[in-house]
Amino acid sequence: MHFKLILAFVEDTETRAVMDAAREAGATGATVINNARGEGLNKSKTFFGLSLESQRDVVIFLVEEHLSRHILERISEVGCFDTKPGTGIAVQLDVEDAVGVAHQVKELSEKIEDSL
Repeated sequence: MHFKLILAFVEDTETRAVMDAAREAGATGATVINNARGEGLNKSKTFFGLSLESQRDVVIFLVEEHLSRHILERISEVGCFDTKPGTGIAVQLDVEDAVGVAHQVKELSEKIEDSL
């Protein structure tokens, strides 16, 4: 079984919605890293030296490759990544190898067979 790694950088208020949408699209779980900071096209504003940028979460999904594009598209829709600037981004990376997911292979195999 081959996997993809999806990294989604989302506003902390949208983390739960993105995770729920990914799970509905076939993701079997996620890891969340809280309080990430980043800078987009425009620099963030400051007020008396304090940053006014909103906090971001990094949500990491290890997903089966046949489900990855659908999951990525759902994350983008729910997070409004392409419709509202500055709401977040998601990227997908190839995974050469993974361990610790053997318990999920049976469930993933059934989902993939159903979708193909």
